[in-house]
Amino acid sequence: MLNEFILILIGFSGAVITFYVNEGIRQGPVRASALLSFAVTLVIRSNVLNLAPYLLQNIPLVFIGSSFIGMVSSRLISNYCTIGAAGVIFCIIFLNTSRFFHGFGGALGTSACISLLIILSIPIVTKKHRITNGFALFRKTLFGTKSE
Repeated sequence: MLNEFILILIGFSGAVITFYVNEGIRQGPVRASALLSFAVTLVIRSNVLNLAPYLLQNIPLVFIGSSFIGMVSSRLISNYCTIGAAGVIFCIIFLNTSRFFHGFGGALGTSACISLLIILSIPIVTKKHRITNGFALFRKTLFGTKSE
């Protein structure tokens, strides 16, 4: 139970830190994800923290997968709590389906995409104090629509 809690914290922080480096420091999505994932993997694989083998194996995977969430544009999601919630959802998906995807490539990216779509589909309140569907905003951002 403690190991899963640690992985959920890693999922939350991986998404938020990557988003901060991506948008806050303006390093771009690929550089932010790659640099942070490389640094975390180096620290974890050197085992300076004396972690259990389960955490040594899964922390880099969870961080890399959650960093995919942090690569999202601030035009879609600009709230750090929402990004972190997507990271938590990613980690829950990872913990429950990682055995299913064993041997298949793309599981981390697919799980990150699913968690972002879940967050985007949750109804949100806009700046005009109207409740709207997050997925409708996503579609509007991608394809553009006429102004209301």
